[in-house]
Amino acid sequence: MRRADGVAATVPPERAGFPTRAPWDAEIMNQLGDATSPYLRQHADNPVHWRQWSPEAFAEAERRDVPVLLSVGYAACHWCHVMAHESFEDPATAALMNDGFVCVKVDREERPDIDAIYMSATVAMTGQGGWPMTCFLTPGGAPFYCGTYYPREPRGGMPSFTQLLTAIADTWRTRRGEVDEVGAAVAAHLAAAAGGLPEGAEPTPVQLDAAVAALVADEDHVNGGFGGAPKFPPSAALEALLRHHERTGDPAALGVAERAAEAMARGGIYDRLAGGFARYAVDSAWVVPHFEKMLYDNALLLRFYAHLARRTGSVTARGVADQTADFLTRDLGVGGAFASSLDADTDGVEGATYVWTPAELRTVLGADDGDWAAEVFAVTPAGTFEHGTSTLQLPIDPDDSARLASVRSRLLAARSRRPQPHRDDKVVTVWNALAITALCEAGRVAAAAEAADFLAEIHWDGAVLRRSSLGGVVGEAPGMLEDYSAFVTALLTLYQHTGTERWRSVAEDVLAAAIPRFTDPDADGGWYDAPADGERLLTRPRDPADGATPSGASLIAEALTFAEHLLDPAYSALAEATRARGGVLVVKVPRGAGHHLAVAEQAAATVIVAIAQGEGLADLVAAAREWAPGGAVVLAGPADSHPLLAGRGPVGGRAAAYVCHGTVCALPVTDRAALASELGR
Repeated sequence: MRRADGVAATVPPERAGFPTRAPWDAEIMNQLGDATSPYLRQHADNPVHWRQWSPEAFAEAERRDVPVLLSVGYAACHWCHVMAHESFEDPATAALMNDGFVCVKVDREERPDIDAIYMSATVAMTGQGGWPMTCFLTPGGAPFYCGTYYPREPRGGMPSFTQLLTAIADTWRTRRGEVDEVGAAVAAHLAAAAGGLPEGAEPTPVQLDAAVAALVADEDHVNGGFGGAPKFPPSAALEALLRHHERTGDPAALGVAERAAEAMARGGIYDRLAGGFARYAVDSAWVVPHFEKMLYDNALLLRFYAHLARRTGSVTARGVADQTADFLTRDLGVGGAFASSLDADTDGVEGATYVWTPAELRTVLGADDGDWAAEVFAVTPAGTFEHGTSTLQLPIDPDDSARLASVRSRLLAARSRRPQPHRDDKVVTVWNALAITALCEAGRVAAAAEAADFLAEIHWDGAVLRRSSLGGVVGEAPGMLEDYSAFVTALLTLYQHTGTERWRSVAEDVLAAAIPRFTDPDADGGWYDAPADGERLLTRPRDPADGATPSGASLIAEALTFAEHLLDPAYSALAEATRARGGVLVVKVPRGAGHHLAVAEQAAATVIVAIAQGEGLADLVAAAREWAPGGAVVLAGPADSHPLLAGRGPVGGRAAAYVCHGTVCALPVTDRAALASELGR
């Protein structure tokens, strides 16, 4: 789709074409101060008359007969900060924005539905997307010009932001027909693209083999993982590969997962001092991260590394899982739940908190330990990052582990005295839910239960799930499909680990509330990402493909797959239909369906371990959790306390494990060796 000709023409940044009005009209002063998004609050002192997304903002654009300037970003976004410093904090630029537009600021993490619609438009117009996202809309919400970051001065073929503002205002004033035509065409394109997946069938074992083979063939054999720079942790795909190996014994799938895990853990993308992963690597070898740390990345990676440690006994994987769990609870913990992110920047400098020079290591550690640390962590005089600084890597494990622990502790203490990146304290339901599931699987059940209690008390009112909160105050933004779905899985995971009936009950209520809100009534197993009772937007977004996080469609498939065993077998038909829709992606584009593939592997294996209470229960439960494959249901309790335990009791007074693979169930076992055999260990 082409942009309107001439909209981005390079013209002097004059005021021609802008309506004349008082630049500081109190009616439209900056209104972000009371936002529940830290990202919006970061812009509350801008001279721009920012509005939050609302019908009133679009009504004002209609009344003033000006376009809406929509700016979308998030708190940890480096280039969002750059554009803010260059343009939004500049009074002259702000005057152009205020005079010619109604300016609306959106946190993509708080309103993923808005972000999804206008990111689709941006990609359609420009062939690429990203944040900050800058869109110009009609008062009816139709986008007619979209882009991402615009610089203060023209460079690299891009106009300056002020040039763009002036050109847009002139086009709006003199070529309205073209604007309306482009807006209508984009709106029609978005509506056509909002169709769901076609009907399909659950992937067969042969098709799952083929999907995994495609992933294996895509491996970066030099650096591990998939693709080139920028390189993102492929968390969902790695979890799927691990589950496939558990189901089939395929060594190739395990090899890809192990090599990626090792490469990421040893590269600069992993924080060697505090634990946790940065968002992605800007190079193909995992050396230089984009330094922002996101809750969702770390939750997904924690789940994978904890699973890998259980499956292989890898000391590296166990260490990464433990340190990442520590990072979540120590550095992102907020009121029992978890904050969204840490910025890439510190005082406007990307990575300033994290990088080192050889001289800095010597200053902190002394000459001998400093030189040793520089060699161990690959800190060179030339540097691996900017200005002679280096990220910390660990190409090989040193012989002296005690010395490494001492060096790590002293460097972390020194780093903690540096200026620290800003933390976005917004609590997002889906990302906290992913963390709850991961923490359970990593053995941190108490922390998981505390976060679940927070969501159940603050975000869930018994009928509606909200997207986010700040400082214990819940926002107005509704929960999306991903929020409801991930929360159900988290609650059912917690129920399995604790036996607490409350978690099962809340999961049942949340799932019951989700189904009528998000199902596509015209497509069995089809889902929308935004609720039916939510705000009417330009389109009702849905994107079933997995990206940086699992899609709502794959998360609801996972929730239903657990629900059919832990809540009610009546969910089986909907679970199967949902997995069948996702199977289309698994078969055709496995790289874009990592979590769909993981759920398909879960369903293909269908391992259920029901453990009846008796002597030796704790030991048998621990063994089952250690040895059961990813996605397995492991539930312990008194006989007849759950349908999975109906008619299943202890044997000779001892706890007994009843293991089922699909519809085939074995005789009960009462000792670890027999359970290991039943679980293929």
